Parts: sequence; structure tokens; C-alpha cells
Amino acid sequence: MALSEQYLHTDDIHPIDIVESLAERHDWDFDRVADDQIAMAVEAQWRTYSITLAWSAQDETLRLICTFEMQPPDGRLPALYETLNRVNDSCWAGAFTYWHEQRLMVWRYGLVLAGGQVATPEQIDRLIRTAVGTSERFYPAFQLVTWGERSPEDAMQVAIAEAYGRA
Repeated sequence: MALSEQYLHTDDIHPIDIVESLAERHDWDFDRVADDQIAMAVEAQWRTYSITLAWSAQDETLRLICTFEMQPPDGRLPALYETLNRVNDSCWAGAFTYWHEQRLMVWRYGLVLAGGQVATPEQIDRLIRTAVGTSERFYPAFQLVTWGERSPEDAMQVAIAEAYGRA
């Protein structure tokens, strides 16, 4: 059964309701923070990612942030920021940023649903999987550049090789 089949006969589908159903289906830990917001934890190979999705009716956008802790030495911040620029040049959907004060690496994306459009469960599932997959792909590069003291160029080669090196 397709993910969207259970929603076919509903006229008023709230995107966060869909996210909650997906979280239950995938057995992800989640907390419905508010009517328009949900937080969850998604375990992957490198780490567990904290994902928050929030619906903004004002601008009709479903916002996703995927975070993981990162505490680079201050001396490595310039290399991390250069790596972020290189990573973001290779990302077509979403972008990374580093929130220094919170010590969090953040991947964020906004799905615009203007004109009363409704997100499908498949779209939201893809959005979450893309967030986790992209974080997994570039996590080793961020680690290498901050703790392995590798150059951003070398770190990016690892990320590129990672994309092609897994079976």
C-alpha cells in the first residue's frame, strides 16, 4: 500500500499529522511539540539525528531542520566554514549551517505548499530521508576537517567517495 492511500479520502490534511503517522510507521521516537510542530529522533549509521518539522500556515511552508551536535575547536572554524560552502554547493535540496552558540550542525529545508497544496506522505518521507541521507553523507567530512585536521578539499573527497563507495 502506498503511503498516501490512507489519506485519499480526507479533505483537511495537516502536514504534521502526516509526519506523525510516518514517525509511527518507521518506529521513530517523536514528540508532538504543538499542533504545528513535531520533533523526532532518527537513528542512522553515524549517529542519531534530531529532526524537527514545523508547519507555517502564514507562508504555507513545511520547514525541516535536522541537527547533530558538533563542537569543533575554535581554530578549525574557518576550515569548517569553507567545508560548509563546498558542501552546500553540492546540495540541491536544503543547506547546512553551523549554529556556533548551540554547537549544532543544521541541515534545513522548506517545502513551500502555496495555494493550498497538500504535501503527500511520500514527499514528506523523502524530505526526512534526504535530511538524514545528506547528513550521513557529509558527517565524515565535517569530522575530518574539524578533528582530523584535514583540508576541506580532502574532506570533500571523502564525502564524494562515500556516496559511491557503499553497497
